[in-house]
Amino acid sequence: MSDFRGIWVALVTPFRAGEIDFAALHGLVGRLLEEGVSGLVICGSTGEAAALSQEEQLAVLDAVLQWVPQQQVIMGLAGNNQRELLALQQQIQLRAPAGLLVPAPYYVRPSQQGLEAFFQTVADATSVPLVLYDIPYRTGVRIERETLRRIVRHPRIVAIKDCGGDPETTMALIADGNVQVLAGEDLQIFGTLCLGAAGAISASAHIRADLYVLMQRQIEQGELVAARRTFYRLLPWMQLAFVEPNPAVIKGALAVQDRIAHELREPLMPCTSGTLERVREVLAALAD
Repeated sequence: MSDFRGIWVALVTPFRAGEIDFAALHGLVGRLLEEGVSGLVICGSTGEAAALSQEEQLAVLDAVLQWVPQQQVIMGLAGNNQRELLALQQQIQLRAPAGLLVPAPYYVRPSQQGLEAFFQTVADATSVPLVLYDIPYRTGVRIERETLRRIVRHPRIVAIKDCGGDPETTMALIADGNVQVLAGEDLQIFGTLCLGAAGAISASAHIRADLYVLMQRQIEQGELVAARRTFYRLLPWMQLAFVEPNPAVIKGALAVQDRIAHELREPLMPCTSGTLERVREVLAALAD
């Protein structure tokens, strides 16, 4: 069974003059690995995958795999055209990343039976492990608890990015032990790790990833007072990171650090000047 334990960063896709900035991407990847993250999740919602063509998504994957061992790369796979999704899945699997991050089909709002059938089809077709992405506020459909528990019994579904917002479901999945539970909501990382989650997929961990890694290590070692202190040190940044549609604030923070251009693809917009001022203040406090 693949091991997705630890802190994984949901990676942004840097742009410059409308095109992917591969040099900036390389810099981000190198710094995050130096700070000790377990791996990177590319072409997810934080990576603005919905604004990338399939060719661009594969180009990002190919670039990252030049710099990062395959076992440290998860690739997003999302869509509502199942035939196209399965065709893209085959192309991704030729690159053999560590896993695929797969949400429910967005916009179409399938039934619970339809959701089970969808994940069964994708899992049956995969040659790499799947990480189910439970994020109803993006897909428009909730995977009910018992449906989810049945879906993750598939042997090729090995983890779940938990953004469902239901702590009872989180606890049930952890107790069942059929998949590794990865916190997907940054404000819930501390609590979910304390409940026994294997790790987290975090967008805000672009900033001070070393502290996120430290927090998880402290929890694993039973140092809960120290871990709580680390969490509260990160909390102002976590709260600020999502005051505008993701990844606007995260890209703004990285731009303040001169790591990327302050650029998103429309209809997403760069964060406001007021938010950027708050970002500078929070980053200064985190640097101490």
